[in-house]
Amino acid sequence: MFGDSHLIVVDLGFGDAGKGATVDWLCSPEAGLEVAAVVRFNGGAQAAHTVVAGERQHTFRQFGSGTFSRVPTLLSQHMLVEPIALAAEARALTALGVTDPLSLLHLDERALLTTPIHGAANRCREDARGSSRHGSCGIGIGETARYALDHDAPRVGDCLRPDVLRRKLLALEEQYRPLLGQGVHRYDPIDELMQVYTEFARAVPILPGDQLRGFAEAGRLVFEGAQGVLLDEWRGLHPYTTWSTVEPRNARAMLARIGAPSRVLGVTRAYLTRHGAGPFPTEDANLAIPEPHNRIGVYQGAFRQGHLDPILLRYAVEVCGGIDGLVLNHLDAAADIRTATGYLTPDGYLDRIAPGEWRDLAHQQRLTDLLTAAVPVLTDRPADVPAYLERALGVPVVLTADGPDRSARTLRVPTAA
Repeated sequence: MFGDSHLIVVDLGFGDAGKGATVDWLCSPEAGLEVAAVVRFNGGAQAAHTVVAGERQHTFRQFGSGTFSRVPTLLSQHMLVEPIALAAEARALTALGVTDPLSLLHLDERALLTTPIHGAANRCREDARGSSRHGSCGIGIGETARYALDHDAPRVGDCLRPDVLRRKLLALEEQYRPLLGQGVHRYDPIDELMQVYTEFARAVPILPGDQLRGFAEAGRLVFEGAQGVLLDEWRGLHPYTTWSTVEPRNARAMLARIGAPSRVLGVTRAYLTRHGAGPFPTEDANLAIPEPHNRIGVYQGAFRQGHLDPILLRYAVEVCGGIDGLVLNHLDAAADIRTATGYLTPDGYLDRIAPGEWRDLAHQQRLTDLLTAAVPVLTDRPADVPAYLERALGVPVVLTADGPDRSARTLRVPTAA
């Protein structure tokens, strides 16, 4: 079904659709795909990919979700790496029986470092927004990307060059001094950070340049995305987005440079969710689907649930440049979920959202305004959700799940799409 292609896993919604559980299954012995490495291609320590495999459960943040099957992880140049959180995650994995998890980790020296300084600045900025918060996790992902646009930012490779790293950390601290001046959100002194980052550089392989070809020669690669396409920095509903390219262009480009074939798997639930602020046309406060792995976040906001929305999913598929297969999770959810067939909007009835040009934030803001005012037209959810989505999106459903455990996943022979 997957051929010899490398696989790119993206979330077609606002996140939390089950990317981690999907990657875990793809890497498992049950799938038999002989995966050589999981490649993280966006986001950072804010990821929360919960995997349940029998008695073991872990929320993967920077380690790839194939770690339970001892599949190595490559944190690519597009990742934002937080070493302190990475060390804590390694300890948690060790407690779950993963032997020496850091030995499974490989880092591209070009990846940006997320530091406690970024995190403190992030929380200060969100505090200042008050009720107009964008839904940040408060970890510093946006600040890491923002700072790197205009400054010589700390990168993973700098952990091997202490003099360079210290200079960059001092410049970072000075840049954020006005924002952090009141000391509401504190961070570790730079001398302590230097010690942590020096130890980090001794503990993990930091690779020069692009090492993807070597991993690809060892077997199949699975690219694990973070967040959701509807939060993409250029394609999401601005300004309620992430500072990260979520759709698969960067993963495709990495594989194209080594002449390797790829297939994109788009992941969705059988209903939609959103964590934090922003438009959500099919949201229904009366839905009370159990959600053991998602909670209200201090900065991120409430976890919201809504009906199945093929209009938003079609938009996500389009801005991905098309996908090759759907992964449909949470089919065991309550039967009172309905399906949107269109929206009533100030512009009239719509059953399609037109993508704009890439990086056109004015267009994305117009979509936000439009969808904030949209009222969904709902119908009963079809009895066969996979077949319905195949028809609605023109994409085959290749994998389904009716529970959280790895054993709840089933390969599916698609019907005619």
